[in-house]
Amino acid sequence: MENKRRLFLKNTSIAAASALLMPSYLNAASVNAKKIRILIWDERSEAEKEAYDNFLGNCIAEQLKKNPAFTVVSSGLNEAEQGISEGLLNETDVLIWWGHVKQAEILPQKGKDIVERIKAGKLSFIALHSAHWATPFVQAMNEITKIRILADGTFKEQDLKFVSPTKQYTIPKYDTRITPFMIEQRFPDGHKTAEVHLPICCFPSVRNDGKPSNVNVLQPNHPIMKGLPKNFKIPQTEMYNEPFHVPAPDQVLFEETWEKGEWFRSGMLWNLGKGKVFYFRPGHETFPVFKEEKVMQILSNAAIWMASGTSR
Repeated sequence: MENKRRLFLKNTSIAAASALLMPSYLNAASVNAKKIRILIWDERSEAEKEAYDNFLGNCIAEQLKKNPAFTVVSSGLNEAEQGISEGLLNETDVLIWWGHVKQAEILPQKGKDIVERIKAGKLSFIALHSAHWATPFVQAMNEITKIRILADGTFKEQDLKFVSPTKQYTIPKYDTRITPFMIEQRFPDGHKTAEVHLPICCFPSVRNDGKPSNVNVLQPNHPIMKGLPKNFKIPQTEMYNEPFHVPAPDQVLFEETWEKGEWFRSGMLWNLGKGKVFYFRPGHETFPVFKEEKVMQILSNAAIWMASGTSR
């Protein structure tokens, strides 16, 4: 398991070639005098109320509102235009997304609009835990896959066939070939085509027994990890186990391990055009993960750092 973990981190490195509650957090006011506009989007399923009286997204929003450098809006699937109207997105620098059992209800065009905003540098995107299957996250991973394949000019877009997972929202097996991957076909005249299998955006194992995870900070000097110890525990959380079927991240900020030997690249960053995508794995709708101080410190730091790169 340890060799597997190291190989993933090595491959990631090669491929990639809070001002909230405590004074040790990042000082958002020093980043930009203009307030950082955060939108917390939550599908608002009833299961969330087991750990969050007024839904998970509202819990995060209430904590972030304590930072005077933020303006925070909470929206949900049950609101007009699925809670992500053009007008609302126009007033957002950082979009934090919680999705779980209603992923398929988000219209594909909504996801595409969000991805285009990220690429243009108008929006930063944070996907929380089970939002690995959220429409905008999946489309962002697909777009990163496409950009990387076209980057060196070997292929033209018309020479590529993009293949989506056979069944969306299906958990892969451990021996499933890691996606994304590409199968090339060469012709006698030197012409090449390729079949690109898009990322499944999932992993082969989940355990929701609420056992603690050990968080290991891999990049302590990154602004998102500012003020955090090198190691700490999350007392109750769901377990995800590698391999995670996504394009290799540009940076892995922290990882989680569990007492049974599982591990996960839990803080992953990608560049997408002029913008950034951050996947934050810790969480679950029935465990109070988003009431943990260090968890909220990471989200606060992330909002500050990621907003600094948007065209506000």
